Amino acid sequence: MGKIISIANQKGGVGKTTTSINLAASLAVLEYKTLLVDADPQANSTSGIGFDPRTIKTSIYECLVNNASPRDAIQATETPNLDLLPAHIDLVGAEIEMINLDDREFKMKRILEEVADDYDFIIIDCSPSLGLITINALTASDSVIIPVQCEYFALEGLGKLLNTIKIVQNRLNTKLEIEGILLTMYDVRLRLSNQVVEEVRTHFDDLVFDTIIQRNTRLSEAPSFGISVIMHDASCRGAVNYLNLAREILQKNGLTQEDQGHKEISVK
Repeated sequence: MGKIISIANQKGGVGKTTTSINLAASLAVLEYKTLLVDADPQANSTSGIGFDPRTIKTSIYECLVNNASPRDAIQATETPNLDLLPAHIDLVGAEIEMINLDDREFKMKRILEEVADDYDFIIIDCSPSLGLITINALTASDSVIIPVQCEYFALEGLGKLLNTIKIVQNRLNTKLEIEGILLTMYDVRLRLSNQVVEEVRTHFDDLVFDTIIQRNTRLSEAPSFGISVIMHDASCRGAVNYLNLAREILQKNGLTQEDQGHKEISVK
């Protein structure tokens, strides 16, 4: 059964979608069968991996609201080993439509249970809110990655998110863990970036990933081509950062290439 990881932070612009797409692609390139789930009504993961949300007939919305099978919605991407469960703008209304449903917090859990055995990892791109769909994602997940940008106000709102995670752990999903806090948008030239790294590491210590995602032009432009940064330029800093993150997660979960019989790739 695949490990389900949500990428969550109610703050916008912290690198959730960038992390979701490129972590999923990195795990796929390292030959782990991976499903990217777009749980954000903006559908940026869907468009960022090469699909037009307007032409999607069956999406996660139909799965949540109309009980459609996720197998009817999942799309194969151009990246080997990487599939997508896409989103559509209709998802914006799903929270209202789900309010009166029984076990509304467990809808996504049931959807992903249907396909979890088909994948090594399932990565969920959450919306920038702490609404019902994000709660669904956290309830369905084994762990959560929290992207934090290396900018002023980086820690603002983090307490609220950690409190929400604690509520989900207590009431809905006792096995939910924090996979790690991921520092993003790091600029080596800025003293502020270094101060934020220091502050986050001081506050959260072991929860912070060793890998830091640096600002990178290739990383920013890849979504406009509808591909991950690894497919766009495998040798750029952004690609190397996300491959390192994928390897750090594999190591943390006791999965090494040798153990699994997977082939190691080299990106310099």
